[in-house]
Amino acid sequence: MNKDNNNQNALLGSQGRAPWATLWENSKGRYYPEEASETRTPFQRDRDRIIHSAAFRRLMHKTQVFVSPTKDHIRTRLTHSLEVAQIARSLSRSLRLDEDLTEALALSHDLGHPPFGHSGEDALNEVMEPFGGYDHNDQALRIVVKLEHRYPGHPGLNLCWETLEGLTKHNGPLIGSGPKAVASESALPVTIRSYSQEHDLRLRDFAGLEAQVAAIADDIAYNHHDMDDGLRAHLFLEEEVSAAVPHVAEVFSAVRQDFPDADESIRIAEVVRRLIGEMVADVYAETNKRLQELAPSGVEDIRTASRSMVAFSPEMASKEAVLKSFLYARMYRNEAVNQERDEGQEIIRNLFDGFMKKPQLLPSIWRQAAAAANAPDRARIVADYIAGMTDRYAKRERDHIAEFRTAREKP
Repeated sequence: MNKDNNNQNALLGSQGRAPWATLWENSKGRYYPEEASETRTPFQRDRDRIIHSAAFRRLMHKTQVFVSPTKDHIRTRLTHSLEVAQIARSLSRSLRLDEDLTEALALSHDLGHPPFGHSGEDALNEVMEPFGGYDHNDQALRIVVKLEHRYPGHPGLNLCWETLEGLTKHNGPLIGSGPKAVASESALPVTIRSYSQEHDLRLRDFAGLEAQVAAIADDIAYNHHDMDDGLRAHLFLEEEVSAAVPHVAEVFSAVRQDFPDADESIRIAEVVRRLIGEMVADVYAETNKRLQELAPSGVEDIRTASRSMVAFSPEMASKEAVLKSFLYARMYRNEAVNQERDEGQEIIRNLFDGFMKKPQLLPSIWRQAAAAANAPDRARIVADYIAGMTDRYAKRERDHIAEFRTAREKP
């Protein structure tokens, strides 16, 4: 591991960053040593590597909520990631953090999602349960340290330690008493456990503020943009969400008063914009309050704090929970969405069963490794292949396996 540092260009200096920001000058470096860039900081390079990765491009055709949406304006994992990055970068600038690290983490937070949204992950975890399970956060780390092949000297993207830390722990410590934590290292997902043994990610500590900002920007984005998509897909009406979520009703009322002649599409867009603005302002105020109480002298104080520093106020957290509850009942468990969820899960199960029994159906780059592997290793190879699929590619592969089976059954 090396310290990817560069003091040659004054434009890359630390001016304007807060003492509690993650400083690229103090980076713990990369697993595989590299020469520093004279024009980009290490975190800028990490962001660029993520954008140029195949896994990032595939997000274009991966589901956010709807399975293979036919409407042009429904969000995908890619558009969601870009929206998260915009919110995260804005917050990061206000808090005087490293914007490039924040953006890298926001853009990469969904890399590990398989096709068909959370239903696809549920199905993949189900079939992988005898072989260590499946977790999208673990898969994201697996992608950037192993599965991406873009460099002749090493596997993966060879990202900085701080980027890997933030990607792995953006929702909080993974060992201990936190909401996302397990009791011991042995209970961790397989890639996180094995990688951290070689390149200690300090799984009992919080990540830096940049990762915490990326995580809360994800919450802000998907709540309001899912509401936007649900309204535009007519899964529920303005009146219904207003009746169930008081703070949304207040904003709809204010927008109607301010713009009485606005059509429905513009009214919804303005409501979503204001709601996001309110949440961003709340996070900024609450985070500053917590930082004043902690008075950190550097990022190490952030990592060892007793709680996350980036958070909603109690009042806003309550509002967010009400909106999330409404969306769960009226959108994520909508009958039409459930039918798509069921179809997606069945496709995942069929693909896994087919490739496990007939590894020769895999593309050549995967086939040789799977054919020679024992059952647990073959299962992980098959899971890696399925997880990388887009929704539409998974459907084509399902049809390919069905055609193979039909051909074998013919006399």
